[in-house]
Amino acid sequence: MRKALLLIVLFFGVTACKTNPFTGKSTLNFYPNSQIFPMAFAQYDQFLEENKVVDSGAEANMITAVGQRIASAAERWLTANGYPGYLKDYQWEYNLVQDETVNAWCMPGGKIVFYTGILPICQGETGVAVVMGHEVAHALADHGAQRMSAGMLQQIGAVGVAVAVDDPEKRNAYMQAYGLGSTVGGMLPFSRSHETEADRIGLQIMAIAGYNPDEAAELWKRMKAQGGQAPPEFLSTHPSNETRIANLTEWAPLAKEEARKFGVTTFR
Repeated sequence: MRKALLLIVLFFGVTACKTNPFTGKSTLNFYPNSQIFPMAFAQYDQFLEENKVVDSGAEANMITAVGQRIASAAERWLTANGYPGYLKDYQWEYNLVQDETVNAWCMPGGKIVFYTGILPICQGETGVAVVMGHEVAHALADHGAQRMSAGMLQQIGAVGVAVAVDDPEKRNAYMQAYGLGSTVGGMLPFSRSHETEADRIGLQIMAIAGYNPDEAAELWKRMKAQGGQAPPEFLSTHPSNETRIANLTEWAPLAKEEARKFGVTTFR
């Protein structure tokens, strides 16, 4: 049994790597687009059926227009950097949903939702572009599939601990320690790294789309001003507001430099 688990882990480690085009690094990914996209599309359609979609008006039109510009910018960057056809299976869709939750998301394959609750913080088109770039970046970098893959490895590890420890009392203690250690030391940093990566990719894409990347840090200042008790960063799935603001401020000039490669020198 132990040998079988080891072989499974080794098999996944060898066969489940995919290159992130934005970083050039290999990433953990057990799920090809052909498997994960249909699942995401079905879940998206179900979500739209169960929620109130704002399908007309200036705000809905703005979400679609910004989304199309961000998607076009992503395709320009990918094509210019040796990844033509990277988005061929994406089915872009942009919807505004009536909900006071301060949130937005992009599912694998380009299915995007903005909640009306985030629009006052966005304060217009450029703020929407900040959020849109970040959420689209998650999809472009396969973060959803990577989190699912990491979760699978965590489960395999838990089975390995259960098999390795014969004593029931010790097994429970080891399982608790493994659960805490693998979450705080593995899953949470993994998630925070995705958020940071999406911030940087999103900043670059929004700049290529013609939106001012300086506004990203300003949006997160407004987000911070919303208040609320946040957990310590090491116990959170997201970087702290302070970390994000500092990073975005540092990266904005680099995003402008990248945009200039595509002839973009002025920004909305």
